[in-house]
Amino acid sequence: MKTTTHFLQMKKDHEPIAMLTAYDAPSAKLAERAGVDMILVGDSLGMVMLGYDSTVPVTMDDMVLHTKAVKRGAKDTFVVTDLPFFAYHSTFSETAANVRRLMQEAGADAVKLEGGKEIVETVRLLVQAGVPVVGHIGLTPQSVGVLGGYKVQGKDQETAEQLVEDAKAIAEAGAFAIVAECIPHQLGTILSKQVTAPIIGIGAGNQTDGQVLVYHDVIGYESPRVPKFVKQYVSISSVIEDGLSQYVREVKGRDFPAPEHQYTMKDDAWLTLYGGTK
Repeated sequence: MKTTTHFLQMKKDHEPIAMLTAYDAPSAKLAERAGVDMILVGDSLGMVMLGYDSTVPVTMDDMVLHTKAVKRGAKDTFVVTDLPFFAYHSTFSETAANVRRLMQEAGADAVKLEGGKEIVETVRLLVQAGVPVVGHIGLTPQSVGVLGGYKVQGKDQETAEQLVEDAKAIAEAGAFAIVAECIPHQLGTILSKQVTAPIIGIGAGNQTDGQVLVYHDVIGYESPRVPKFVKQYVSISSVIEDGLSQYVREVKGRDFPAPEHQYTMKDDAWLTLYGGTK
């Protein structure tokens, strides 16, 4: 399994980091077999898996449950788990308790926090306590209400400079990687050149130190609202729907289960059971 040291070395060697979300054991197992460098148990599971409209309703219990499942499916891959909404905005003791659950109870290898300079002290304290931390800047889904919706960040000079300052501060506080979401590709390039920690882009251009996408978006599994920055490499929803529809038809027509799917017993046994009549 790769470690934080590996990811820092990958940046130095200009080897892109392939990161993918996973939310359960089967998806984690497939991601590991595909050779991803890092798995993110994102709070995006709120929309992808739980049917919420945003990440805000996701709880610590949700993150612990799904992280456990992912770790069972991908035992040899570095797993990062999101701290969900308001899990790190109160006292540091409460933040530490939540991080302890993710790492000791669920088995996460690192945690991810959204935000800029306002979370720097939290990052510093966590790193000092021995916790590997990933930052997240740009479009931060937990703050989408404040940002005014899901839209590109850092499009003007002022906001772009602020994001560079935020990333540098988070890296200096000890974060070993930073996710940069939904920003101009030029800014993604600048961040990767100026920030010591690997910049893992999601909608940040192809010159960042790595990429991350949502598992369901990549495979076209019930992802009706696919962002511009997503490439669907396959579409499995139609295949699944076709298979399920055929199952329903065969059940209705008594074509399933067919003889090869059924168990049987000897004639004398079942004739005795039913009083000697067929």
